[in-house]
Amino acid sequence: MIYKHLVEDIKCNVQRFKDKNAIYFKNIEQDNWEGISWTDFGSRIQNLSKSLINFGIEGQQNVAVFAENMPEWIIADISIMSIRAVTVPIYATNSKKEAEYIINDAEVSLLFVGGQEEYDKAFEISQTNTYLKLIVALNNSIKIQKNKNSIYLNDFVAIEFPKRVDTELQKRHYECDLNDLASIIYTSGTTGEPKGVMLDHNNFAASLNAHDFELDVDDKDSSLSFLPLSHIYERSWVFFCLHVGIEVYFNQNPKLIAEVLKEVKPTLMCTVPRIFEKIFAAIQDKRKEASPTKMKLASWALGIGNAYYNNHKRLEKKVPFALKLKHKVADKLVLSKLRAVFGGRIKFMPCGGAPLAADMVSYFHSFGLNIKCGYGLTETTATVSLFGYTHFEFNSAGKTIHGAEIKIGDNNEILVKGPGVMKGYYKKPEATAEVFKDGWFCTGDAGTMDAEGNLVITDRIKDLMKTSGGKYIAPQKLELALINDAFIEQIAVIGDQQKYVTALAVPSFENIKKYAIEHSINFKDIEELINHNQIKDLFEKRFEELQKEFSKFEKIKKFTLLPKEFSIEAGEITATLKLKRKVIQQKYKELIDKMYKE
Repeated sequence: MIYKHLVEDIKCNVQRFKDKNAIYFKNIEQDNWEGISWTDFGSRIQNLSKSLINFGIEGQQNVAVFAENMPEWIIADISIMSIRAVTVPIYATNSKKEAEYIINDAEVSLLFVGGQEEYDKAFEISQTNTYLKLIVALNNSIKIQKNKNSIYLNDFVAIEFPKRVDTELQKRHYECDLNDLASIIYTSGTTGEPKGVMLDHNNFAASLNAHDFELDVDDKDSSLSFLPLSHIYERSWVFFCLHVGIEVYFNQNPKLIAEVLKEVKPTLMCTVPRIFEKIFAAIQDKRKEASPTKMKLASWALGIGNAYYNNHKRLEKKVPFALKLKHKVADKLVLSKLRAVFGGRIKFMPCGGAPLAADMVSYFHSFGLNIKCGYGLTETTATVSLFGYTHFEFNSAGKTIHGAEIKIGDNNEILVKGPGVMKGYYKKPEATAEVFKDGWFCTGDAGTMDAEGNLVITDRIKDLMKTSGGKYIAPQKLELALINDAFIEQIAVIGDQQKYVTALAVPSFENIKKYAIEHSINFKDIEELINHNQIKDLFEKRFEELQKEFSKFEKIKKFTLLPKEFSIEAGEITATLKLKRKVIQQKYKELIDKMYKE
């Protein structure tokens, strides 16, 4: 397979699309979306590339980006790669300690920052750091310290440089090689210290090629980007969009995603399960408030949608004429209104990062929202399996994508081979050797392949718990069954080496407050509310109902409600919203011990 280097891809598209907009950003002051044309996009990349060379960045040297999503993020990224240097993303939510670890490990001399918080952390690091020489502020609203260590992006690219820089840039472009290291992406570190995943341009090119093969998209499509570009999932998707010529809208405030969807009306958008879980809960709340007639109409319409999409279209069965007519009515009255929550023009939405419950996937498909569930890791340049357009199974992560291979190894571990698999962990040869077996990458996830070749994820092997009675518990399976409940916002299952299973649960504070008002429960604060007997009774009943399908030894016997959410800032969850189980168990040890003493 002949792959195309991402930098060459971008250069070709600058010539191909010219005045067509490549990316968009929201102008907060004027409250409108502004586009950046391909010509302007290419010019900004070229100017920043020259500035990086002028600063002294060498080929294969590491340069970091510490920022929220914004056009400048991706411009910096491609500029770094254009001079054969290596992009090191740092989550905007990372603490000073986490950012400093990456800067030291990757020996970063130049760091791009996107906001005031990131700048303040970076500046503090720079005062004592051996490696960090320059901080480039991507946003002019950042208040920077007036010294030689800090500069605004506009000033950085305005610095005059000798003609040799132009010559050097041409030389670097000519020398660009698919075997060049493209990026080092540090894993979230749910266990132990973060590891730098090394991805080269072959990895990214293979990913683009596989998605070309799997997805029916073109340059008339538009995508809304709101997941962190620091994560391989969103970043590789944005690369794919730029590769095809799909317009990308950068949403810089994830909390406004519902409003932005209706403004932008994208045809595509990368998502994670939590988005669907929250929207599902909101839809269910609205249904409860609806009149009996409207509830009956909605149930009828969703039933028709289920028959039309899930039982016929999905399986490529001919849709009966009577069902077609009913669907037209159902779509006009109900289903189209549900799709409008997502802007009304969605062709499909890739969903990854964690499993999404099968009944949830089926529910959204029943009103014509095409969720494409998949599976992948940073170490595999994201996607290795994905739903097809038809014959997908709701409880699976789809089938192996073009170019990749998947097999099930010992302990049901998912093993992957293919051109998307990383080169190894940066400066960690022993850790690299541990995850490769006979040429296969060992994912650490457990799963099975069904008779049709669909990958079914069962759990993270390292997360599997063994009770003191010798029974194995898959916590993610339990958490997935409970998290979709309207009253549960977050949950962490506990049970390793314990007599029985317990859980720390974060309620949906909005919904329990509403419940308290409806049931005349008086409370002065959340702490008092979660300890109220009626609220505890409510959760006991919810847990009992939601665990019906589980064996007795798997069920949560006791739980504790927490007064605040697990957060990235507190170090309890990763930047990709995965639980840091060891941190949670240590932090809440007293509460956990109490559940086993009572």
